Amino acid sequence: MIKGGRGTDVGRLRGWLPELPEPGPQRALVWSSFVNRVGTGMFLATSALYFTVIVGIPARQVGTGLSIAGLAALLGSVPAGTLADRVGPRTVQLVTLAVQTVTMALFVVVHSWWAFTLVAAFDYVADAANNAARGALIGRVGGERPALFRAKLRTFVSVAVVAGTLLAAVAIQIGTRGAYLTVILVNAVSYVVCALLLLRVPDFAPLPRPPGTRRFAALADRPYAAFAILNGLINLQAVVVTLLIPLWIAARTHIPHGVAAAVFGLNFLVGVLLMQPVGRRIETAEQGGRALRIAGLAIAAGCAVLAGSGSGPRWTETVVLLGGAAVVCGAGVWVTAAGFSLSFELAPAHAQGQYQGLTLLGLDAASAIGPALLTALVLGLGGPGWVILGAGFAAAGSAGPSVTRWAERTRPERAGSLENPGNITAPEPA
Repeated sequence: MIKGGRGTDVGRLRGWLPELPEPGPQRALVWSSFVNRVGTGMFLATSALYFTVIVGIPARQVGTGLSIAGLAALLGSVPAGTLADRVGPRTVQLVTLAVQTVTMALFVVVHSWWAFTLVAAFDYVADAANNAARGALIGRVGGERPALFRAKLRTFVSVAVVAGTLLAAVAIQIGTRGAYLTVILVNAVSYVVCALLLLRVPDFAPLPRPPGTRRFAALADRPYAAFAILNGLINLQAVVVTLLIPLWIAARTHIPHGVAAAVFGLNFLVGVLLMQPVGRRIETAEQGGRALRIAGLAIAAGCAVLAGSGSGPRWTETVVLLGGAAVVCGAGVWVTAAGFSLSFELAPAHAQGQYQGLTLLGLDAASAIGPALLTALVLGLGGPGWVILGAGFAAAGSAGPSVTRWAERTRPERAGSLENPGNITAPEPA
């Protein structure tokens, strides 16, 4: 008879699988996020085909419209996070979910590039605001261990996105206008369900701003801004997996294109298996700074391996590429966990939303300029481009401990400590 004790194989296996929180606010937030991300996964997997094939907007114009929407979203994170600190994060999330329900429904009646760009801009701004408020809410719901809770939440979100992508594949296979419209409307409904589940999360009251602190302290906090920039740069690891490796396979190798899908699957599997165990080891600012250094070196090693995947027999190219990709995927888990710990630990408790917004601004800014630069570097130079890219990641990661120490020296107290966690109003009935 096999028992599930901690020391048994079953017990050890459970430690690697997603662990649903106990009934309460954390579980409610997990389910709310899960539903939301299933809808998001469905939409993201079908949106490009819908707007180009069904609506008839040229692909280049779709890309331009999304770029404009992305630039607009850069303006939403910090103000929304500040508002979440002042009126409560759940309130801001509910408002943004209502806006996204409307914008998603409007995509059904979009027939021109201008209308598409306008609706996409509102949707992107609302999404950026939602993410900033969500970060602040996670900080409150997570209590004394917000980084670990966010790591747990990340595993369920990853599963949700994959589930949504698989459902979207059905609509793509059907290929009719009705199938695509169904995906869009289901995503709109998912925002409503997400909001209803969010009502089970307590409505945390704003924490008072200490006397003498600036209203927009995050924008003047140079050590934290340095972390936000550094975090954005090293998170370009995700671009390596989702964009650079597939393009490298297609343009510079003889590897079957289907291996790109295997890399996506590998990234998902590594994230689900490692996110919680790694998250348990990286919760303090000091641990986060060291993790960035380790991750930077690991990504550099993975890039060096990937540099060798552009020559030789097809099977050796494939083996080398999958080996390098596995290292980069594993390092990405450390990058994510480090970002979670540092973003919570270095931010004042009363301004979590504002600081989470600044973190998102760093991520979005890097995502706006990174793909083009990384693609030009690697596809333009080949193997040496991978080596140069890896050196850049190693340099960024090596700055993690020093930036963390600088930020810690300027904190008046343990920044991420959420004093008076019980300062909430009664949750509304769902």
